[in-house]
Amino acid sequence: DAQQDILNSAIKADLRTLLDHEGAFTTSFAELPITRVDAPDGTFRLFTWNLPRTNGQHQFEGFLLARTPRGQALFELRDQTPKIAAPEVPELGPDRWYGALYYEVIPVKKGAQTYYTLLGWKGHSKAETRKVIEVLSFKGGKPRFGAPLFGKGKLRPMRRVFGYAFNVTMTLRYDSALEAIIMDHLSPLRPDLKDQWAFYGPDMTHDGYFWHKGGWWFGPEIDLRAPNDVRPGKAR
Repeated sequence: DAQQDILNSAIKADLRTLLDHEGAFTTSFAELPITRVDAPDGTFRLFTWNLPRTNGQHQFEGFLLARTPRGQALFELRDQTPKIAAPEVPELGPDRWYGALYYEVIPVKKGAQTYYTLLGWKGHSKAETRKVIEVLSFKGGKPRFGAPLFGKGKLRPMRRVFGYAFNVTMTLRYDSALEAIIMDHLSPLRPDLKDQWAFYGPDMTHDGYFWHKGGWWFGPEIDLRAPNDVRPGKAR
């Protein structure tokens, strides 16, 4: 871990130099072996990587390169996962980030505000892996992570987090034809293991989130064999 920290500090210093350059928005970075997603409208580029620790946990690192009203800005993301006890609740910022490797970005609009929905992978422990639906937006040129866009009611999650056993995989992807985020439904191995995420896995059914009336509405038990029967109006 100590050697990893030394190398990580060197990588961050070099990457910061590259991303501070005025050509950072047009440089390919294709050969850079870290995860990157670009906003389709050119608003930002988001670079993330992880440090797998010897105890099975992960530390996440990231840089967000954004176009702001004041020009190009670079934000370092600081993973504060151990200090975020209820990860679906708070709105977060670059200095207090629920780290993940983001692999897809889905822009949606609510009124005049654009929200960028991020899909991410998050190693958690030797026994549990997580995936995350995060929301990135900008307020006064400053990035904010999390927004109350999920479901209905006054108390809505700022992001969604899904935990499952380390030795299985979970599908979490955007389906442009359905205009929905499709995911495996996760169930416990046995009824007595309910809410112990390290014992959850896909049960061969699927759920989804549909962008509907300015929010991500949950649609359970989606039959992907009959996509024409999937309707946002059935979501909640």
